[in-house]
Amino acid sequence: MDQLSAISEDLAEIDGHIADNFRALSNGFQKLEKIKDSNRQSRQLEDLTEKLRECKRLIKEFDKEVKTLESSFDRETNKMLNEKKQSMIKELNSYVALKKQYATNIENKRIELFEGPNEGYAEENGLLASSMTNEQLMDHGNRMMNETDQAIERGKKVVQDTINVGTDTAAALKAQTEQMSRVVNELDSIHFSIKKASKLVKEIGRQVATDKCIMALLFLIVIGVIAIIIVKLVHPENKDIRDIPGLAPPVQNRRLLWSHS
Repeated sequence: MDQLSAISEDLAEIDGHIADNFRALSNGFQKLEKIKDSNRQSRQLEDLTEKLRECKRLIKEFDKEVKTLESSFDRETNKMLNEKKQSMIKELNSYVALKKQYATNIENKRIELFEGPNEGYAEENGLLASSMTNEQLMDHGNRMMNETDQAIERGKKVVQDTINVGTDTAAALKAQTEQMSRVVNELDSIHFSIKKASKLVKEIGRQVATDKCIMALLFLIVIGVIAIIIVKLVHPENKDIRDIPGLAPPVQNRRLLWSHS
């Protein structure tokens, strides 16, 4: 393009537009390769067809400009410009062939969709039909209709089987959901019982602790009483120790009347 700029700014500008269109065509066909839907492929192919027309127009404009300036260029320059034009035409033709290939593929898909896979043998069927009588054609048509009806019935059966499987699956899911709900309720009941049992165990623990304290206190009281009794028995003359209520004082030593004086 820099070389063209040195020759003619108009040629360089046209060449730049053609290059931009070729890049757009390359990206468009790459995008078309990834599209699976036939309708979207058709719309994309229409856009690419417009690009091809624009490239063709620009190449004609480039050729016209070259012929206009041909007399002012030397032989080498004219040769270079002609080679440039031929390269453009060759690249354009490659995209045109690619566009025709995609158009044919899309058309074949549409034929298979609306007429069935056996329509690929249309020519052979036409030759066979021309050799058939009206009665044979009627029989052939009836046979095709019967095959179509059988295919429809098979399709209905598949749909019904699918519906039945879906219904069974929904019922199984409902039963599992109800079972899970019951399990959750039982877990809640178990949790409540465990919580209640824990509270009861704590209360029993506190009660046992209280009973132990009372028993310890009673044990200390009994020990104290026994100690006082022992002391009283051992030292009956000790007046500092008070008598225990309900306990008879120790017997005093009594002198017998008949004892020797």
